[in-house]
Amino acid sequence: MQDTVTDDLDVDAFTSAIENFNRFYIRLPVLEKLSFTTLSVLDTLAFADGPMRLTELTRTEQVSQPAVTQLVTRLERDGLVERRPDPRDGRAVLVHITEAGRRIGRARHEDRTRHLLPLVARLTPEQRRAIAGALPALTRLAELGRGEAAGEG
Repeated sequence: MQDTVTDDLDVDAFTSAIENFNRFYIRLPVLEKLSFTTLSVLDTLAFADGPMRLTELTRTEQVSQPAVTQLVTRLERDGLVERRPDPRDGRAVLVHITEAGRRIGRARHEDRTRHLLPLVARLTPEQRRAIAGALPALTRLAELGRGEAAGEG
């Protein structure tokens, strides 16, 4: 029995559809071959309100502190992020994404768009309209999820 809030949405079917789409989407061929965690950290930094501490990245990426430290060291060596002292706490550092790091995110977005376009073209007009109509709700759902992850829940 569904909750009255979700009477108009089969949340189990929605979850399955999102999972199936994600399995396909994250595996789309790309020009830039980087690990999922690397891309996730760059994406997190690109869309954050500003630079982040390593402890924040540990929480958002759901990996250990040593793993994040090692990854950030590699990303810094590759010129994709920079570590700078936290002006509010001299003992801490903030991780900033560089323009090179942002370019990777933009290139990945362009690659995915290029691969999705011919598939979207094979949908019926009704299916394309349904996706277009769902975009505001999906965008809001992602915002709510980010807020929950950030402890704003």
